[in-house]
Amino acid sequence: MYLANDSRYDKMKYRRCGKSGLLLPAVSLGLWHNFGDTANYANIEEMCFTAFDNGITHFDLANNYGPKAGSAESNFGKIMKEHFAPYRDELIISTKAGYDMWPGPYGDHGSRKYLIASIDQSLKRLGLEYVDIFYHHRMDPETPLEETMGALAQIVRSGKALYVGLSNYDGDTLTKASAILDEQKVPFIINQNCYNIFDRTVENNGLKECSGKLGKGVICFSPLAQGLLSDRYINGIPEDSRVKTDGRFLNEDRVNRMHEKILALNEIARKRGQTLSEMALAWILKDNVITSVLAGASRPAQILSNIRALDNIDFSDEELDAIDRISK
Repeated sequence: MYLANDSRYDKMKYRRCGKSGLLLPAVSLGLWHNFGDTANYANIEEMCFTAFDNGITHFDLANNYGPKAGSAESNFGKIMKEHFAPYRDELIISTKAGYDMWPGPYGDHGSRKYLIASIDQSLKRLGLEYVDIFYHHRMDPETPLEETMGALAQIVRSGKALYVGLSNYDGDTLTKASAILDEQKVPFIINQNCYNIFDRTVENNGLKECSGKLGKGVICFSPLAQGLLSDRYINGIPEDSRVKTDGRFLNEDRVNRMHEKILALNEIARKRGQTLSEMALAWILKDNVITSVLAGASRPAQILSNIRALDNIDFSDEELDAIDRISK
């Protein structure tokens, strides 16, 4: 039987999620990769234990995480039942719906039909009565925003989620969605978007600025740019890397094109006394607009490395200017 570390809250830093009452750890654990049906279950357990033992209280999923859709939720549900059940009230568990999940016209996007069916399925896989945060996973231009936001409102009122979030929205759509949710008095508190040194989309589409003005939190996925901002590719492409086995999100050509930038950023990190991945996470957390970084892992040691990023999140103007020049 797993027993959590008594000192789990001693070092982790927690940040308020916008203007809500909810605090999230500055580093959260994302279960997008390495937690589904093709992963080693014992390693999944150890990664979850390592995270919680070091103050990571937030575990982020989606209905389609796997690779087999639903398998990450099923695995985490098993861990909840066998190990984490006594700690449920200490945990923030989030899931999402919006991408392709099952065949036919009702298995993706943002209809009321899809979102309410999705939360019911997710709760069964997780073995939970509710999730703490339920996200709409992507904008849907074909479904009226009022319908999608109305479905989120119904999910909260039914007790299946405590808070709602929006993922992969831009600033303009966020503003409109926020107004609808505010009118219905729905606790919309957080946005989840890709953000890293190489991907500044949330700075360019108004999402980051708009979130701050509206008092909403921001949590960032892919903070290491699918591994580009880690030690993984400093000396080339390892044979056992995801680039070699699964080129959907990162391929050899991109790694090779970015290699000089990776080396230059690594030199800045070295002078700061950090690894490249630690500096990349610290860079995201340098201002208070960002609530948390959502970092994945393939082994427990990576989780500990991610947490070490919090030891130094201060940057000089010279460092920030250099990082901006390199990343362009």
